[in-house]
Amino acid sequence: MENSSIIQIENLIKSFPMGKTKFTALNGINIEIGKGEFVGLIGPSGSGKTTLLNITGSLDTPTSGEARVLGNSVGTLTAKQAAKLRKENLGFIFQSYNLLAVHTVYENVEFPLLLLDYTKTERKKMVMDALDWVGITDKVKSKPPQLSGGECQRVAIARAMVKKPSLVLADEPTANLDAANSHNILQTMEKLNKELNTTFLFATHDDKVISYLRRKIYLLDGRVDKDEVLENSKR
Repeated sequence: MENSSIIQIENLIKSFPMGKTKFTALNGINIEIGKGEFVGLIGPSGSGKTTLLNITGSLDTPTSGEARVLGNSVGTLTAKQAAKLRKENLGFIFQSYNLLAVHTVYENVEFPLLLLDYTKTERKKMVMDALDWVGITDKVKSKPPQLSGGECQRVAIARAMVKKPSLVLADEPTANLDAANSHNILQTMEKLNKELNTTFLFATHDDKVISYLRRKIYLLDGRVDKDEVLENSKR
């Protein structure tokens, strides 16, 4: 792993109004994540892991403190600047897949590229490369309702990876999959992390995901409870 940090979070606080009071979801978070890491935010529901993932993905902003992603201070970005950061540098993988049912696998994976300055020929190569990475080129003309859950998640990974983003954010990516499909998906993400040096940041409480991580950041009540780097990994 290179020493360069792509995520720097300092004294991060995030509060939400609750009637006349407020709920503090994140309470003084300090984390630094380097390029090429395969790391997870681990904790029970309500621990703050999804909130932290959303701020890292510029989908939300801090109440105070700072979150810097690829040199950008998330709290100071305009909506247009945040959209540009996501469009050009970030990939997202969700537990619900978020595929468009009326479009083919090819079209679903191509969508992120339509927002960028690529020719049709370039897009075709990138889409087919991404489908090849996840082992689903034979489903290129299928539509999501014709696919299994594992296949849908592979399409979602291909869509996240097609532009070779610097950072992929994955929120409970195996929640809707059985054990066999979960391990296949995790091995695919592990391979892409290794081959493309893409940083993966998970939010999870799934033991299957946790077993693949090379760094585990445990959150409890909006704070970092433990930050554990593993010497041995499945990589």
